[in-house]
Amino acid sequence: MRVGVVTDSTSCLPAELIERHGVTVVPLRVTLGQRTAVDDGVDATPADVTRALREKFPVRTSRPAPAEFAAAFRAVLDAGATHVVSVHLSAALSGTWESATLAAQDFPHGMVRVVDSRATAMGLGFAVLAAAECAAAGGSAAAVQGAAIETVDATRTMFYVDTLEYLRRGGRVGTAAALFATSLSVKPLLQMVEGQIVPLEKVRTSARAVARLVELTTRAAAGGPVDLAVHHLAAAQRAEALAGQLRESVPDVRECHVAELGAVIGAHLGPGVLGTVLVRR
Repeated sequence: MRVGVVTDSTSCLPAELIERHGVTVVPLRVTLGQRTAVDDGVDATPADVTRALREKFPVRTSRPAPAEFAAAFRAVLDAGATHVVSVHLSAALSGTWESATLAAQDFPHGMVRVVDSRATAMGLGFAVLAAAECAAAGGSAAAVQGAAIETVDATRTMFYVDTLEYLRRGGRVGTAAALFATSLSVKPLLQMVEGQIVPLEKVRTSARAVARLVELTTRAAAGGPVDLAVHHLAAAQRAEALAGQLRESVPDVRECHVAELGAVIGAHLGPGVLGTVLVRR
């Protein structure tokens, strides 16, 4: 049995990891003004979405159609896999998981298994990598699915945004809507909980927000080895500085990735976002 692993472009996996692990990526789409592009880092880049947001062009995102997932699953099976495990962006944030689930129904029962990561970015990406590593080791479809779910359960995602406006526009802010009534000087810290974006803390300055990200991530990492990712949009230097602080403050870091968010996720969070993803190992 050989199990193929599929995900979507919101996993923010670096290209070298996608290639090394043989993961198939189905892109979402982003519309910037009048132009619709696929979220592949070439047709639609983080710089493209940053420019569009700053220039106040209309920005919209959309999920892949079930037919696109079905074609991806068929290609993986035709390449020699006997089963597929498809791991995706939180079902509470997007219809991407639903599209993949509908596509899975075109195949014999159990041939394609679809996992809701209850996260996005490397919160999703780490689950995909765990699935791919299990598949490479010869794991069954059930084992590969289980590896993804186990990683989902061990993941913590926290992030800071300069403004909640982009989340509000896209309807992805969930119960964090309570923060809208606060002063413009307040900088929100948010987290992923069961697939939804919810408030974590409110601080007064961006510097304090970053300091709290370090403190909270370090606290969450206590007691064992962890993998880390630091995400940003149009804030590369701040992200590298944040990663450096975490490498110093977290005692047992196995891997630490610094990655800019793709166009689709960036469209909902906005320029200046900084986030941390932690997986306990």
